[in-house]
Amino acid sequence: MTRGAQQFVGAVTFEGVTGRRVHTDLFESGEALAHIRLAREARAIVVAPATADFLARAAQGRADDLLSAMLLAARCPVLIVPAMNDRMWSHPQTVLNAAHLRELGYDVMEPAVGPLAYDEGEGPGRMPDPEAIAAHVERMLRTGSLLDGKHVLVTAGATREAIDPVRFISNSSTGKMGVAIARAAWARGADVTLVAGPLEVPIPAGVRAMHVTTAADMAQAVAGAITDADVLIMAAAPADFRPSSVASSKIKKANAPDAIALSATTDILASTIAKRPAKLIAVGFALETNSLLENARAKLAAKQLDMIVANRAGVEGEGFGADTNRVTLISPTGEEVLPLLTKDDVAELLLDRIEALLNGR
Repeated sequence: MTRGAQQFVGAVTFEGVTGRRVHTDLFESGEALAHIRLAREARAIVVAPATADFLARAAQGRADDLLSAMLLAARCPVLIVPAMNDRMWSHPQTVLNAAHLRELGYDVMEPAVGPLAYDEGEGPGRMPDPEAIAAHVERMLRTGSLLDGKHVLVTAGATREAIDPVRFISNSSTGKMGVAIARAAWARGADVTLVAGPLEVPIPAGVRAMHVTTAADMAQAVAGAITDADVLIMAAAPADFRPSSVASSKIKKANAPDAIALSATTDILASTIAKRPAKLIAVGFALETNSLLENARAKLAAKQLDMIVANRAGVEGEGFGADTNRVTLISPTGEEVLPLLTKDDVAELLLDRIEALLNGR
């Protein structure tokens, strides 16, 4: 803890909460080389929150306290998490300091946007949520992935096809599976684009999101993002049908039609075939109620996929809305049946198999 940090919360409080020793001084307890020892022991260093003063001192290479001296001795990944008033964050000198720290190899997070100190309104300057910081630490520590630096394009969630201004056709997809894949791919170092219909889960830290509503919107977003993609994972559940015409005003019960004529929506996965880069790994999902493997194999061939993830609908603990899933990974050369797993674990195993495909190309 720096001197400034101890003005807010005492070192004894942190020690009581964590059960660990709190280091505060460059020459504490007569240990002259504490900064060297701590730097050697660390697998990662996270400075959170990082003040404008700390950014300035770190950018200059100062070593006038334990924290700044430790950074100079460190050879592990360093994450700096700025938090300050929005005007201080946008000051040209702070902008230059943050840019220089990135040039030195430090990972500098962008502050969160939200309420600042009393009577200061809202703006960029808040410390990001702990979950976002932890996600960045995981990304720093997970090295050696073949997805590092690759562009991974993922779709997630349902689409909505309007009947009138207040009603729509959709399905029960929450987006949990696609979001889990996007989160895991980003943690492996990938540059992740998530094309998302309405979701019931938050967008993961670090992931670039494109929000869409209809299947046509999703098809357009995918077409625009696929040109430089290395991996395409179509985990969304777009609606297969849309009303042939959309009422301009709410349909009243007294005037309700006996039937609503339907038309097929865009086949998003098929529409990508002509646009796929030469070495793209293309993965689809097949959610079925009957003849799961037969239908999944047919889709694998028809959509010219490298792999398809087959899973069942209407089974407790699987498919839409569940936190778990039971899937079969099918490729042109074989099938792998996975047990019931969390969707996070399914995402990790799926990415393992995708890395093996990348290794073969």
